[in-house]
Amino acid sequence: MDINPENAVDDMYRLLTSLIVPRPIGWVSTRSVDGVDNLAPFSFYMGIIEANPPVIMFSAEDRVDGTLKDSTRNVLETEAFGLNLVTTDLVDQMDRTSQSVDSDVDEFDVAGLDRREGEVVDVPLVAAAKATMECSLHDTMDIGDHTVVFGRIERIHVDDELLTDGKIDVEKVDAVGRLTGSYYARLEPFQVDREWE
Repeated sequence: MDINPENAVDDMYRLLTSLIVPRPIGWVSTRSVDGVDNLAPFSFYMGIIEANPPVIMFSAEDRVDGTLKDSTRNVLETEAFGLNLVTTDLVDQMDRTSQSVDSDVDEFDVAGLDRREGEVVDVPLVAAAKATMECSLHDTMDIGDHTVVFGRIERIHVDDELLTDGKIDVEKVDAVGRLTGSYYARLEPFQVDREWE
């Protein structure tokens, strides 16, 4: 099959989300200027843009009526957000936070999740997440009907159970990736013998 993107506009989302897999999940937590906490997963998410300074990005589609989603609006207004690691024990709660709810509804409550406060950025974080990041707004870019949000990582919190000899052990992370539709993927690390090194 050969596909010309110009002739497959209506199918492009499905094509890309079926082929670019697994995608990390940016479980973004924000707080509105009115004090309402918001939590939503984004699979249009790139965990690393740059390491110095440490910058990440997520891309949020506008609503059908052209207005910004709560996460985007909150970040633009408060210049702050959190990122929470999605592991297999949190998949159900993460999936619940993907539903559309009114702006005055707190998704932490919808998913039955406890929160804790950021230490250096005014954001709520998922208390049960084994790793979280506090981020400040670095920049934004509009592409099509998406707002791409770039955030500078101001603080990283990692649960000790993910460590081996003081370093993060990828075999203990148990992260979940996004596939397409209602499909997700577990992280099953394997090593490649690098004879060329």
